[in-house]
Amino acid sequence: MSFFAILLALVLEQARPLNAVNVIYTTVERWVAWVARTFDAGVRHQAWITWGITVIGPALVAMLVNWSLEWGLGWLFAVIWHVALLYLTLGFRQFSHHFTAIREALEDGNETQARELLAEWQQVQVGQIPRSEIVRHVIEYSMIAAHRHVFGVFFWYAALSIIGLGPVGAVVYRLTELAQRRWQKPTEDDGSVMSEALQSVASRAWQAMDWLPSRMTAMGFAIVGSFEDAMDGWRNHAQNFPDDNDGVILAATAGAINIRLGGAPLQASNEDEESDNTSGGNSTPGRTPEVAHFAQVVGLVWRTVIMWLVLVALLTMANLVG
Repeated sequence: MSFFAILLALVLEQARPLNAVNVIYTTVERWVAWVARTFDAGVRHQAWITWGITVIGPALVAMLVNWSLEWGLGWLFAVIWHVALLYLTLGFRQFSHHFTAIREALEDGNETQARELLAEWQQVQVGQIPRSEIVRHVIEYSMIAAHRHVFGVFFWYAALSIIGLGPVGAVVYRLTELAQRRWQKPTEDDGSVMSEALQSVASRAWQAMDWLPSRMTAMGFAIVGSFEDAMDGWRNHAQNFPDDNDGVILAATAGAINIRLGGAPLQASNEDEESDNTSGGNSTPGRTPEVAHFAQVVGLVWRTVIMWLVLVALLTMANLVG
């Protein structure tokens, strides 16, 4: 079931992508914000309860619906439910429009528009960063987004499908990522910030949830790219990035296609607008990022998707035969 659900969800998402602003996403974000406002007491044990209500609660509901459909109406309705959940949690179209718009602006030579689009995507001021830095940031943000919106969900859904809990994996992963991201920012209602305890719990939960998927994503990039260079980047340059899990992915990406990634974050790179290399000594070795590398990045991602789909298909066939 897992292979067909993933394949159908990816095809449906490519054919009929959801709008970035829709009633389902808005409802989920309101749920995450409401639970935090209601239960955040600023103490650690309460923070874990708040996280559990936010993340585990909807996952259990998704699983109960799945069991009800499977036992009451049949496996076909359960498959439809799996596809619907994956359609909402997994897919490139949730972020790829940013990548495409910036790439087209750079191909047209409109660097000003590319900077504006990058600033809109990341909600920061980008200043007059040079063309190579625009490309670098777009590649980094796109690879992390591809992992979080596709490969991470893919991994947990497929892994837990072995024991019949695929929907739990997909929902928990996406809500864990959403909670840690939203709870680090001031609320839109009154500008208040969640307690340090809740932020710490959300961050720890996300790091734990993403530890294995990030390494599986990096391994996939290594297999379909330059294996030795990707593994060398993983071993020797992952620590150049502030986040351990993201660092593994970006270091493997840099080695897989021989491109320089890492260095000054977007906000810090604004301070040195005259420099063509704001990455300093913390970047990976490789070629300077250019627009032509976008095609290599897209190819790397799609080859990895196909590889994991083939693996899941083989496992599904083995399970059916066995």
